[in-house]
Amino acid sequence: MDVKVDIEYCGGCGYLPRFEELAEKIRSTVPTANVSGKEGRTGSFEVTVNGTLIYSKLSTMAFPDFENVTEIVGEVAGGKPIRPVSVQQPINCTIL
Repeated sequence: MDVKVDIEYCGGCGYLPRFEELAEKIRSTVPTANVSGKEGRTGSFEVTVNGTLIYSKLSTMAFPDFENVTEIVGEVAGGKPIRPVSVQQPINCTIL
């Protein structure tokens, strides 16, 4: 099944390398996936699969776990239903 993955990322926040890392991980694991990215809202890292939002950094304030995102894309490519990301990367926050 064709899978379209759209990732909106904050360019001003320096999230382009994270987008590239996730896109490469998806492409190497699910070669049939069509992955695209675009600069978007401040602080954003939103992941949409076939038009369904599966992760929003704007809502969680954390990045998604890239392994979990890749696993979901692989499942969708295999015909399974789209599900939301259930794992996120740890939030590294230091209060000075």
